[in-house]
Amino acid sequence: MNRNDSSEELEAFLRHLKESRGFDFTAYKRATLQRRVQRRMAQVGAQDYGEYLDYIQVHPDEFEPLFNSILINVTSFFRDPDAWAFVASALIPRLVELRTPSGEPRPIRIWSAGCSSGEEAYTIAMLMTEALGEAAFKERVKIYATDIDEEALTAARRGSYTDQQVKDIPEELRERYFEHAGSEYSFKKELRRSIIFGRHDLIQDAPISRIDLLITRNTLMYMNADAQTRVLSRLHYALNGGGFIFLGKAETLIARSPNFEPVESKQRIFAKVMTAGVAGERAPEGWEPMKPVEEETAAPAQSLRELSFSSSPVAQIILDANIRLVSANEAALDLFALARSDIGRAFSELDISFRPIELRSHVSDALKLGVPFNLQSIPFPGRNDAGRWYDVQVAPLIDSGGQGIGARITFIDVTMARLLTEELERVQSDLETTNEELQSSNEELETTNEELQSTVEELETTNEELQSTNEELETLNEELHSTNEELEAANDMLREQSAELDQAAAFVESVLTSMKAAMIVLDPGLLVLTWSQRAEDLWGVRPNEARGVHFSNLDIGLPVDRLLQPIRDCLNGRLELFELTVQATNRRGRSFDCRITLNTLKDKEQTARGVVLLMEEERTPDS
Repeated sequence: MNRNDSSEELEAFLRHLKESRGFDFTAYKRATLQRRVQRRMAQVGAQDYGEYLDYIQVHPDEFEPLFNSILINVTSFFRDPDAWAFVASALIPRLVELRTPSGEPRPIRIWSAGCSSGEEAYTIAMLMTEALGEAAFKERVKIYATDIDEEALTAARRGSYTDQQVKDIPEELRERYFEHAGSEYSFKKELRRSIIFGRHDLIQDAPISRIDLLITRNTLMYMNADAQTRVLSRLHYALNGGGFIFLGKAETLIARSPNFEPVESKQRIFAKVMTAGVAGERAPEGWEPMKPVEEETAAPAQSLRELSFSSSPVAQIILDANIRLVSANEAALDLFALARSDIGRAFSELDISFRPIELRSHVSDALKLGVPFNLQSIPFPGRNDAGRWYDVQVAPLIDSGGQGIGARITFIDVTMARLLTEELERVQSDLETTNEELQSSNEELETTNEELQSTVEELETTNEELQSTNEELETLNEELHSTNEELEAANDMLREQSAELDQAAAFVESVLTSMKAAMIVLDPGLLVLTWSQRAEDLWGVRPNEARGVHFSNLDIGLPVDRLLQPIRDCLNGRLELFELTVQATNRRGRSFDCRITLNTLKDKEQTARGVVLLMEEERTPDS
């Protein structure tokens, strides 16, 4: 297949996954995606993407193994022990100190993004409990563990692991935090309640906010550079001021980001850099709110707050937890033609809920997730005006107990800023024209600059290629690790089956040895299948010499010709049991009367699969 055609088919296949199942893999690296999808195609026998797409449409259950193949869930407890040792000894004490200003303990929020089957979330839970104690951990720490793989999340919520999976946990921690039952270790239920598992897509979903420590190890490396940049921007927003992010050893793009500074580069631990003046940034850690007013001035202060809200030039409306309008200032009443009688109505009944932009879904999301949503440059004409633009912010209102009690929607007029921006763009266009006129006099310097720039770009390209190669090697390593685990599991199963077969063979051998009569088992073609030890003693032929030999070709002191017809009758179903006594000669040359019993060997369907011959010397009363 032409390489370009294959790439186009892969893109069409990824679009189908996004449209049909909501999984957006278009931001993932193509080399890894192509290799993982083609591996699954080979397993089901599909020759190309079109054929595999047809197969998926006929077999919808195929989505689960396909996603399991693409989403390489390779993880373990205390993965990269040196990195976790630094977290335990240096990072967690620093985090606890930052979240205990002036000796007042504050909640600690941790996010394990791309948690797979939960090992890293439980690892940080153990380390935080060691640092704070069990009681303080349950009171102060909340761990959010997310992934896009529902099957992996189900395993993580269960919190049960095999002996092999917990082997990297230090023995004292394993005994302290896990309950051992049979072949499984289960994380303690009372501590597991502090960990919240949920589905979250780093590329598409809004980030969890107010995070103190964010763990996302070997998750970004599967994404392309643009997607990594976008996700890092979201993760920067998710962190509190002074918060930390803990990455995998192959992820180095963050080292070039101005939004993070290294805490320990070797272990891929970075701290958030606060950006002054950026909308949405929170106040620094030491910021103190206004002190409450005294009781005698409470009523005037309340009036002042209400007057300030009502007279604010920025249009604002307040909704309660049931998404009903409870308040709107004068600017909002005038801008959206609201009446005082609209107070108390359901928000969905008001035009403002869907004009100038659909706000109902954003309000629901803000209340559900506890995070604000910013909508920029929304055009809205108003009643007596045209060409106005507003930045709309939907922010949840959260009480001191952390419960959402409502939402505030703010409309900030950015018309002047937009007009200034357009004017600035026009000025920049004029400057570009002037710059082109000056460019001709600068050609020699520009040529030298371009040569230097070319050299710099080549070095940057080489660096990016090395980084890409490193990430690709890390991906291959995880794939090999996953395959090795599968092979080890298969090897363990084969070892158990081999032991069972050995036991069965030993049992059969003991039965044959304990029988007084010599036994020979023939297949339907009269070839020897079994030759007991007693048969060897009687006829002088070893088992390895007899097996696979046609019964009529055996050179033993037995009149084989007299037995062939009865044997065939047993195989044909005419006989089931036949006995006769013949004159025979044993291996020592002694003649004796040999009693022979023929039995038909049948399977569970009662089909003849061979004949069993039992032979023993017939004893006379005198002997």
